[in-house]
Amino acid sequence: MNFELSDELEALQAKVRSFIRDEVMPLESDPRQTAHGPTEELRNELVALARKNELLTLHASREMGGAGLSHAAKAVIFEEAGYSPLGPTALNIHAPDEGNVHLMDVVASEAQKERWLRPLVEGKTRSCFAMTEPSPGAGSDPSMLSTTAVRDGDDYIINGTKWFITGAEGAAFAIIMTRTDDGNATMFLTDTDRPGFIVDRMMDVMDSCFTGGHGVVRFENLRVPATDILGEIGKGFRYAQVRLAPARLTHCMRWLGAAQRAHDEACRYASTRESFGKRLGEHQGVGFMLADNEMDMLTTRLAIMHCAWVLDKGERGNTESSMAKVISSEGIWRVIDRSVQVLGGQGVSGENIVEKIFKDARGFRIYDGPNEVHRMSLARKILARNTDKSKG
Repeated sequence: MNFELSDELEALQAKVRSFIRDEVMPLESDPRQTAHGPTEELRNELVALARKNELLTLHASREMGGAGLSHAAKAVIFEEAGYSPLGPTALNIHAPDEGNVHLMDVVASEAQKERWLRPLVEGKTRSCFAMTEPSPGAGSDPSMLSTTAVRDGDDYIINGTKWFITGAEGAAFAIIMTRTDDGNATMFLTDTDRPGFIVDRMMDVMDSCFTGGHGVVRFENLRVPATDILGEIGKGFRYAQVRLAPARLTHCMRWLGAAQRAHDEACRYASTRESFGKRLGEHQGVGFMLADNEMDMLTTRLAIMHCAWVLDKGERGNTESSMAKVISSEGIWRVIDRSVQVLGGQGVSGENIVEKIFKDARGFRIYDGPNEVHRMSLARKILARNTDKSKG
């Protein structure tokens, strides 16, 4: 693994860093932020700023107008964007759109790319990915998928309920995971203004950084043409893996930027606040927390770059992305939690950005699979590997 950045990537990193500092961070106190994320008006303003600076949707393919960044390059740029809660929205690299861009670039037909992907890359639309269902449907266990798609002539009729669907409110289109007549999982693309696509309600959750929040979506005899199947029928779970490993990793990248921001805020406070006759950071207890932060961020960065290197080699990287997700989400959480502690009262006040970062980041240990599920999957692979060795 070569950790040296090319001159081109270093220049892009510096450009994104300046953009976040000079044009995005001043908008962090903008009142157009709600409990369900930035409003469409604020999002459009942020996207326009990134477009003007030629920083929009950099991860998309060059054919679609992006920069075609490698996974390793994304790790550098996405971390810089994540330094502000509004940064990923501005660069159009936030979930779920970032993962949907990657999935559609790999799987969608040319007609589907022109209809849905290109406007998404251009920042003109938003999307959502509808897979998670309330009990007894699919959650951590995707095999429990209960949303159905039944063939009716040249169409499919979709019925079911999804929840925790990020960005559902205001999304122009959705990717829906269903169970088709053959009993297998199939993905469909659909415009959200079709009859039968219903956003029942918005869910009140801890985080407030995702445009469109998290919604409960119901499909009531939603009619979708067979031409709008994403990829091939019956291959939904396979396509989910195409999306999930890279999208899981980009979560790590963005949240690492947020952790760096929290740590920097804590360091500034510890360097200026005086207590018991000396600077706060000179007290061993506080100094040790700052040191632990640096070590957790280094470990996280190394895990991310290792997984990015595996993906850039063309490997699936499911095991590596699971490990990176667990290492990152737990390390990042420790950094942010310590930063709150160093900041004291400021850390739990809305007057400091760390309070928002704290609430936004807690869900990361659950999103893209609870850490316990990843550990369970890793344990199975470890046991299988060692069983094979013992047989040999």
